[in-house]
Amino acid sequence: MSAASLADRWRHLRGSDRYPECLRVLLALGGVVTWCFATGHIDTVISALLGVIACALAETEDHWRSRLGTLLVTLACFAVSSFAVQWLFPYPLLFAIGLPLSTFVLVMLGAISERYATVAGATLLLAVYTMIGADQGGATLHPWHQPLLLLAGAAWYGVLSLLWSVLAPQQAVRHALARLFDALAAYLEGKAALFTPVHGVDREALQLSLAMQNERVVEALNETRLMLIDRIGSRRPRGATAARLRLYFMAQDIHERISSAHYPYDVLAEVLFHSDLLFRCEHLLRLEAQACRQHADVLRLRRETPVTSDSHAAVEDLRGALAALRELTQPPAAHLLRTLDALVSNLSAIQAQLAGEPRAGMPAAGAESALQNPAPLSLGEAWGRIRIQLTPRSFRFRHAVRLAIALLVGYAVLHLVHPRNGYWILLTTLLVCQPSYGATRLRLLQRVSGTVIGLLLGWITLRLLPFGPWQMPLIVASGVMFFATRLRRYPTATAAITLFVVLCFNQVGNGYDVMRPRLLDTLIGATIAALAMHFVLPDWQGRRFDEVLADMVRSDARYLSRIIAQYLDGRRDDLDYRVARRDAHNANATLSTVLANMLREPGQHRRGSEVLLRFLAAAHTLLGQLSALGVNRQAITAVAAREAVTQAGTLAVDALEQLADALANGLDAMPVAGNASLTGVLATQDGDDTTRLVLGQLAQVLAQRDRLAELANDLHGG
Repeated sequence: MSAASLADRWRHLRGSDRYPECLRVLLALGGVVTWCFATGHIDTVISALLGVIACALAETEDHWRSRLGTLLVTLACFAVSSFAVQWLFPYPLLFAIGLPLSTFVLVMLGAISERYATVAGATLLLAVYTMIGADQGGATLHPWHQPLLLLAGAAWYGVLSLLWSVLAPQQAVRHALARLFDALAAYLEGKAALFTPVHGVDREALQLSLAMQNERVVEALNETRLMLIDRIGSRRPRGATAARLRLYFMAQDIHERISSAHYPYDVLAEVLFHSDLLFRCEHLLRLEAQACRQHADVLRLRRETPVTSDSHAAVEDLRGALAALRELTQPPAAHLLRTLDALVSNLSAIQAQLAGEPRAGMPAAGAESALQNPAPLSLGEAWGRIRIQLTPRSFRFRHAVRLAIALLVGYAVLHLVHPRNGYWILLTTLLVCQPSYGATRLRLLQRVSGTVIGLLLGWITLRLLPFGPWQMPLIVASGVMFFATRLRRYPTATAAITLFVVLCFNQVGNGYDVMRPRLLDTLIGATIAALAMHFVLPDWQGRRFDEVLADMVRSDARYLSRIIAQYLDGRRDDLDYRVARRDAHNANATLSTVLANMLREPGQHRRGSEVLLRFLAAAHTLLGQLSALGVNRQAITAVAAREAVTQAGTLAVDALEQLADALANGLDAMPVAGNASLTGVLATQDGDDTTRLVLGQLAQVLAQRDRLAELANDLHGG
């Protein structure tokens, strides 16, 4: 392999979003192992290493100021949890009372924000680590010896993490933006498939796939926004942060443009079957996907990637194809030509932004470019978020109760089965028991299979390397492998952490002794988690589908209301508009997530799966129609045209609100597109092309609204 090839591979490894965390874990674990061997305290290695892992799992990608505060909160939670476990450990009755109560409290703290949810989850994990250490005789030297070692390992990793964030404050934002542009590229490629003008294409299935892709884009947008908010705070963005903010706004605008649906794709494919215009649209979209990936590489690898001029030529060819279509002896209808004009203009705007050309209407500096901060601003607001969730209707409350009872049952079972080495039951139950049945079932299969593979690897390793010191590099490597794969390949991560455990325990005893308990306890803990998911406040997704559907349609109505207002006042991507747009996409992504979870549930708990898949595809089409209205925003000056758009927009918003109310209350939804007064409002106007385009798009919105109402009625009827 050449030096250039090696250098390129090294550059891509450094550009991986997993590289920073893995390197920190490598330094932290390696430092602990080195210190334990250098000082002869090999008996402390397990607790210190587990402290490192717990703190790494509690880590959030914050600016160093926020990370310092989060680290202090994390260490405080760790200290309370670990010392409480050590104190209550000799008293099983008190322990049985404290375990479910603390579990419930920590899960409910996650209602404050994602940051608190991450810290609370890691705190529960550290509590189980403390139990495992105490079970191995960690309290024989001194009652506080075990908690102090765990805290020392956690503090050591926390210091490394803090230093990293000081030295590389923008790295996490760059990686988040790179993931965002990769997600946009995948979405563009999915969109391109809709423009293939061939017969027999199942475009409803393609819309369903696009809805799933949109969920990933929305997730990447939300992740990037939170990182930018953390780094900007109340200050005015400048320097690298301001540049990243502009990229985020550009990605937001591109996302809205990609999402837009100007006309039914089946009709376009039929009308333009003998034209090359749709092929050129598809080609341009694929080139734009390639450009998005180039932007991701620039952000990830911190090097300039040459941008080709193919997309500019493709835009000119597309415009030429549209001009040739107009010159035909029998050109398409006028309303279709207006739609194609808007479509070509939209694709051209995406290409211009990816080429670095500034766009008018982007948020200006100051209040207009502010980002909505989701964090609570006071203790009262934080408590208010928790209080809202204190109801059996809340999925977080149900999960908190379920997990608390599952851990209590696990604690009782471990005393009945084998108190020694039995705390792996609690660890497995904690990690397998997820908020939804589908996620729990998937995690159960992954955990069991990964554990079996990890134990097999551990047995092979002990046979080949029976001496402790030679196993230390493998301990560090398996710990790093766990963090490298835990988000995307959980079975591999489970196998790695199982090997890590076997080798760690081999340093202070006999690694073979933990293999059988680890396997048995994994099976027991997974069984308890599965039974809890079935019988303790089961959160079947079908039960809350009406609420999720209603929230989605209401979000669409608010988004449409903001769009119509800007046809009167002029285009401006202010905070209110961006929040409404984000809420609509978040609600659509939530529907996609809930549906995916429901499809993993037992058959008797599913509600019309085929109808719901059609509903998701139709809902994504509706969001695309609203996005098309959003990308074409411009002020309409003629009085009569403004009144027509206002009246038609109000009717469309009211129709969506009526559908949302019907969904929320389980009622039949009535069609509105055939209403005589509505037909009069949507009649062809004598105004400009923008007015006619808006009214035609609103007609499509209302037709799609009726399609959703029809599917909702089928769902209730089924």
